[in-house]
Amino acid sequence: MEVIRLRALRGPNLWSHHTAVEAIVSCSPEERSVDKIPGFEVRLRTRFPRLAQLQPDGHADTIPMAHVLELAALGLQAEAGCPVTFSRTTQTLEDGIYQMVVEYTEEAVGRLAVEWAEKLVKAAMEDTPFDLAAALHELRELDEDVRLGPSTGSIVHAAVARKIPFRRMTEGSMVSFGWGSKQRRIQAAEMDSTSAIAETIAQDKELTKKLLDAAGVPVPTGRTAVDAEDAWKAALEIGLPVVVKPKDGNQGKGVTVNITTREQTIAAYNAAKEFRDDIMVERFLAGHDFRLLVIGNKLVAAARRDPPHVVGDGVHSVRELVDIVNSDPRRGTGHGTALTKIRFDDIALARLALQGLAADSVPPIGQRVVLRNNANLSTGGSATDVTDDVHPEVAARAVEAAQMIGLDICGVDVVCDSVLRPIEEQNGGVVEVNAAPGLRMHLSPSYGKGRPIGEAIINTMFPEGDDGRIPVIAVTGTNGKTTTVRLAAHLIAASGLRVGMTNTDGVYVNGRQIDSGDCSGPRSARNVLQHPDVDAAVFETARGGILREGLAYDRCKVAVVTNIGAGDHLGLNYITTVEDLAVLKRVIVMNVDAQGYAVLNATDPIVAAMAAKCKGKVIFFGADRYHPVVATHLAQGKRTVYIDNGQLVAVEGKNEQRIPLSDVPITFNGTIGFQVENTMAAVAAAWAAGIDWDSIRRGLLTFTTDSHNAPGRFNIFKYRGATVIADYGHNPDAMQALVQAVDAMPAKRRSVVISGAGDRRDQDIRQQTEILGKAFDDVVLYQDACQRGRADGEVVRLLREGLQGASRTSKVDEITGEFIAIDTAMDRLQEGDLCLILVDQVEESLRHIANRIAAG
Repeated sequence: MEVIRLRALRGPNLWSHHTAVEAIVSCSPEERSVDKIPGFEVRLRTRFPRLAQLQPDGHADTIPMAHVLELAALGLQAEAGCPVTFSRTTQTLEDGIYQMVVEYTEEAVGRLAVEWAEKLVKAAMEDTPFDLAAALHELRELDEDVRLGPSTGSIVHAAVARKIPFRRMTEGSMVSFGWGSKQRRIQAAEMDSTSAIAETIAQDKELTKKLLDAAGVPVPTGRTAVDAEDAWKAALEIGLPVVVKPKDGNQGKGVTVNITTREQTIAAYNAAKEFRDDIMVERFLAGHDFRLLVIGNKLVAAARRDPPHVVGDGVHSVRELVDIVNSDPRRGTGHGTALTKIRFDDIALARLALQGLAADSVPPIGQRVVLRNNANLSTGGSATDVTDDVHPEVAARAVEAAQMIGLDICGVDVVCDSVLRPIEEQNGGVVEVNAAPGLRMHLSPSYGKGRPIGEAIINTMFPEGDDGRIPVIAVTGTNGKTTTVRLAAHLIAASGLRVGMTNTDGVYVNGRQIDSGDCSGPRSARNVLQHPDVDAAVFETARGGILREGLAYDRCKVAVVTNIGAGDHLGLNYITTVEDLAVLKRVIVMNVDAQGYAVLNATDPIVAAMAAKCKGKVIFFGADRYHPVVATHLAQGKRTVYIDNGQLVAVEGKNEQRIPLSDVPITFNGTIGFQVENTMAAVAAAWAAGIDWDSIRRGLLTFTTDSHNAPGRFNIFKYRGATVIADYGHNPDAMQALVQAVDAMPAKRRSVVISGAGDRRDQDIRQQTEILGKAFDDVVLYQDACQRGRADGEVVRLLREGLQGASRTSKVDEITGEFIAIDTAMDRLQEGDLCLILVDQVEESLRHIANRIAAG
């Protein structure tokens, strides 16, 4: 068995809505029926007892090794704690080649699971050892390293519950929610609205205290010390006991509390200097350490924090008691677990010494042994939820503190006896205000119930009813995709929205091109969704991108399928039939929002059948109102677009809009059939996206298919009294549509310039010239630089074979080079002639034609 190719499907895809790894797996003849390999399953289950049952998939009588690999990769992830359930293996038309798909929650973990699954299968085949424990350990460790921590994860889970899309921007905790102009971003527990100034203030403890004091929030008195002796002097000025800590520290690093002697002050100063240069001395407040969490303008959680400690049992030493506590599965070494292991280091030993104990001391039953001065969770402390106990005045002081500093998410540290009474009554105070506060103590406290912190943060960022989404229109099909995308984007822009658009020509934001080339894949679409100046997006969605990565979004507002026809690119990537192609293209229809629309070509039976797979509503379009699908949809009062007496008609129930095709320049008064279809599709898409009809009418009137606005899409030029048309048509359906279009245009003599893409089937290449041979007098065949896997001259030979027995063509030329072929055809043009040039290098060829015309 060999994994030929492995790739990640990062969005909804051909197989499912899940993210997944897809592998192309080659199996030897023996491996195509593992149930017949003696002892294999027994050896396999000995190494991985919890492997799912091996059984045929219902379409075959045997169990291939690829299916075993699939179940192993899925099972290993599940055993490692990853929530995955979906997998599938399908045989291709190639003998012994299978497509295997396995869901993942973290891409790196999914890939690693496949690697370990290969090792497992090999071990079972060769009867060699397999270290299941090592495999699961490595998968768990990797999963913990790459997955979001509990704090960020809680925010993401809250967003998912609100159906707000999210995307990790880095491998860390920076996450984007929503799309385009509606997106918001967080990093850990900081919002994008958190100012750098507020964060700087929070780090400066002296400035923080001044501001809080000015706001009437009780704070302990104190000042900065320049050296250890000055620290002792400050302690005497303030009055013992005192606290010594870094001026801009965090997580309790370098903090020493309840200092009562000169020696303790100097030692505390030196300890703090290890973390920062600026050291503060302030009055020690007696009482408990409370963390109050403010989000927006509300107190949403509160916890009492206790320093790391153990309780004596009269049997175990302090060191042993720490080991017992650290064995709690809730305790880990990082922030990925609810609690952190207690550090038994020099600081802990020093704290023991103050209590007259050492590491090997055996404290009596019930004695509480404190191992640190501060109660920070990152050093092994614990937290008890007290949210329901907080007095309204305490909550008010916390909110005032957060707002005085300017923090949207704020951890306010208060020291007092109890949060049941106002702080002032207890001689307590606010000792710190923290930006990017830790959320673990509120999500999973050691004692008490967790609080919905993620939900509170998301609700602050996105008001009720706002899911952070902009309208997304996805367009796919065999022909007409790019024109439909450009026209739909133009109609939306006419309403005043800023539009992001991707197509085979590039990426455009608000009318400006920001990338060039074929940008019809998910990477370009993701870039548009991240752009802050995009109010709506229109994506050309090519088959290649869906196969490579899946969709760039979880669901769209509108999905448009222009046509399938005879298909295109058949025979590539295991898409061998029109039916296969339709299953792939309908991925966008299957991922329409429940409140969205699928815009489907009613006259294409395969496209019309996609309606059954749409979770939202359907708009059918078709020129003939009496077509059975169109007529039925009309009778049901559902949205329909059709042509009647030279007018485009959009109907829903009794509501009707009519637009004369004479007001739609790209249709040439309705004479160009395929442009009429593209117009219907684009109008339906804009209608589904909620664009008003005045904007749609205005947009139709101002959209033209010139070489600048829609390059390579039926661009018409005049040259020496002849008509020159440039188009990017490249399959039999496109040829048929172009022939019908030019037939409606008068001409003395008709010529065509054509090459063929080598990645089409032989019959598809021949069929193009079979169609053209019935409509053109002269045919110029050319070979371009890119043969796409074909031998030199092979494409031209196939095109020439298609012209055999042509009913109209009388002259055929074979040329090497696109520009030379264009010049050859244009040199022959006479007044009243028509020349169709099927361009390959769109921008370069259009520029060449324009320069030729300019030169006369």
